[in-house]
Amino acid sequence: MINDIDRTRISSAIREAESHTAGEIFCVIARQSSDYRLVPLGWASVAALFAPLPILYLTTWPAPVVYLLQIITFLVVAAALSNKRLRLATVPRQARHDHDHDRDHAHAEAMRQFRSQGIDKTEHRTGVLIFASAAERYVEVVADAGINDRVAPSVWDGAVAALVAAIKAGQPGDGFVTAITECGAVLAIHFPPGTLNRDEVSDKLLEL
Repeated sequence: MINDIDRTRISSAIREAESHTAGEIFCVIARQSSDYRLVPLGWASVAALFAPLPILYLTTWPAPVVYLLQIITFLVVAAALSNKRLRLATVPRQARHDHDHDRDHAHAEAMRQFRSQGIDKTEHRTGVLIFASAAERYVEVVADAGINDRVAPSVWDGAVAALVAAIKAGQPGDGFVTAITECGAVLAIHFPPGTLNRDEVSDKLLEL
């Protein structure tokens, strides 16, 4: 999803932004937030349901054989769609871009990453996660308690919009750099560098 040049650009943008603030910025991009595990079962059921039709009309095979073919069809289709990339390709567009579905799964994944990467454990609770889910084109900025006490959530809207637009355009690297710069500017105003401006969170982009 992100090439080596963009990874370097993103890391440099994080270091540059953090040089002007006591805040910490961490970035995550996920290929998709939902694994759509029910999709293979749905398509396999449809295939198994319609598979016997030509057999019933064109042959005189007994019912047990037809039933066995249904089972085989179900298992083959379900196994084929267990491949993540193939499974995502068969997800109906409406389901993939359903806003409520996206928000539930992507927000949950963003919060998991916020905690698992230790962004909630910075000394002054000034960590920020910039999270993007490429398949759903979902972006969220998650700020820790120390930031939320001073900054309204709407202040991140510009960074979110820039990254969403860049993902849609196939340029997530540019989007992350812009979002990092905008978030860094906000943090610099409210959380200027301290005497001990330690780097508590990795400056590398995490890809899931």
